[in-house]
Amino acid sequence: MSERTATVASRVGLHARPAAIFAEAAGEFDLDITIAREGEPADEAMDAASILSLMSLGASHGDVVVLRADGDGADAALERLVQILETDHDAE
Repeated sequence: MSERTATVASRVGLHARPAAIFAEAAGEFDLDITIAREGEPADEAMDAASILSLMSLGASHGDVVVLRADGDGADAALERLVQILETDHDAE
């Protein structure tokens, strides 16, 4: 199991546009990728490809989240997703 942490950079957190960008990217990988706020149990992690899960996560600007995936290409997938989370998509 691969795991990465990321700090949410978008000023509005994981809502609306940033959540849509992230969910679309997570769905492109043939992996089960989960996301949770740092400190939450791994078994309560949510589907990273679900925009509804992302919005219900309630991650705000500056919050740290944990991404987990297992399988071929998991490390590369998580690195790409960390880049997305650590980009302020509201500034673009």
